Order: sequence, then structure tokens, then C-alpha cells
Amino acid sequence: MNPVAGGFTEEEFLEACAELQEPALAGADWQLLVESLGISIYRLLDQQSGLYKYKVFGVLEDCAPALFADVYMDLDYRKQWDQYVKELYENDCSGESVVYWEVKYPFPMSNRDYVYIRQRRELDVEGRKIYVILAQSTCVSQLAERPGVIRVKQYKQSLAIESDGKKGSKVFMYYFDNPGGQIPSWLINWAAKNGVPNFLKDLAKACQNYLKKT
Repeated sequence: MNPVAGGFTEEEFLEACAELQEPALAGADWQLLVESLGISIYRLLDQQSGLYKYKVFGVLEDCAPALFADVYMDLDYRKQWDQYVKELYENDCSGESVVYWEVKYPFPMSNRDYVYIRQRRELDVEGRKIYVILAQSTCVSQLAERPGVIRVKQYKQSLAIESDGKKGSKVFMYYFDNPGGQIPSWLINWAAKNGVPNFLKDLAKACQNYLKKT
């Protein structure tokens, strides 16, 4: 299937929508990792890297889908609420919009940076309005690697959001990130186990403050 604008295929958008409707956890060794505040997180070991891929399902209350998508896409606002952001901006590289993102890591580890493309679409699936945001790492000559910062070359995320029928959002998220360098895989996996639910909590809080801001 040919990519739509932004380098993603129509099929990738529809896959995220399908997971939101019915989680695809069969046929692979997805393990339930944690359930917290209406959110379930599953993980699957990536044999090649020793790291886990994650799928997140659940409901975020009092955060409407359009608001959730707006907050997620607002890079300037993220710099205010995400304490781990050192640098974050969007850049035009040969006519394509590319995001540069540097993440703070605790001493003595080096910071990581990401260069990735992303796209947001609103789909109508059998009368259901679903917001889908896809992101994945890319390589562009205009954003070269920096000394002292490790470039993350494997990053992929998909997010699908629809109304929960009340004031909240029903959410599906897929996430894989290989930070590279000399960090042991157990430490990366431990950080992800805690970081994914914490990120969603921070995002939900950011949605509430975004309403006040606007």
C-alpha cells in the first residue's frame, strides 16, 4: 500500500483504529504488565534488542479526544509540562516536516535525541470519529548527530483516540524505543514500565491545564 503524506500508509492508520476497537494481543506472547487508573499496559519481548514493545489500552477521564490530540501535537506546550524535554522543535527538511527532540537522561548517562516524522489524521470508521497520530524515527542530513548526545535510531509510536461516550477518551497506544548506548536492557525495561503510565498521567494533567491556558 502506498504511503500517504508524511510517509505512513493508509493501512497503518487503520491498524491503529482496529486496535482501539479490539486489542490485537493473540498469536504473540503479549504479557499484561500493569493495570492502573483504568489503563492496561502489555509488553512483548523484541528478541533482537532484548527490549520490549508496549501496547496501552484504557480510558482517560475528563479529557476529550480532540483536546487529547491537540495537546499531544503541541510541541511548544510539551516543553512546559514534560520535565524530560531539553529541546523540541519542528523543522522543514527538504519539504518534509521533521521533529527534533532531545531528552534529558540522569547523570552519568548521556542525553538521547530523536529525529522523527509524525502525522495526525481524523478518520470516520463506521460512524466513529477516531484521531490517529503516527510517529517513527527517520534520518535527515540537516539534523546531524551531536557530540555527547546519543541518537535514537529505533523509535515508533502509534496513538488512536476516540470518545468514551462521556467526557473522556478511549485510548490505544503502541510504543517501541531503543535508546542505544551502554544502558543495560533491564534498566531500560524498568524505566519504560514506570515511564509509560507516568507519561499518560502527565498528559491527562496537561490536558486539564491546556483548557485553563486557552
